[in-house]
Amino acid sequence: MNKSEKLLYLIKYLLSEDKRYKNIPVPESEKERFRLFRSLVNIRPPKSVSEEFLTVQDDFLRSEIAERGISDVADIQPVSDKIYLWKGDITTLRCGAIVNAANSQMQGCFQPCHGCIDNAVHTFAGVQLRLKCAEIMREQGHDEPDWYR
Repeated sequence: MNKSEKLLYLIKYLLSEDKRYKNIPVPESEKERFRLFRSLVNIRPPKSVSEEFLTVQDDFLRSEIAERGISDVADIQPVSDKIYLWKGDITTLRCGAIVNAANSQMQGCFQPCHGCIDNAVHTFAGVQLRLKCAEIMREQGHDEPDWYR
């Protein structure tokens, strides 16, 4: 599959998950298709997905991020022992961990294409991040919020 075919596959998969989305048209332009993909990822509740979807999604997102350029933490000078300050697109930073001003559920804001960093992180990390965050919160005794059901 080429990049365009991967994006189309991802959109169709996400649209098929919810009967409310059955009449949403798939845009013609790649830019608008990516916006629809991002919207669907941003509103998707934490749940499992097929291995095929994850493979296609991860390949697609890797190519998207590579096109935007990767910044490596190894090229940044620490301000103190193991602490780095960096300004840029957090979704293109290769590092072990990031600090993000996430909501209390750690699951993104669920507003399609909202400009918050949390949504950008959830978009470019893939749908598995929201599921993992929900699992961590449940393990810590927090219930899932009602606002995305």
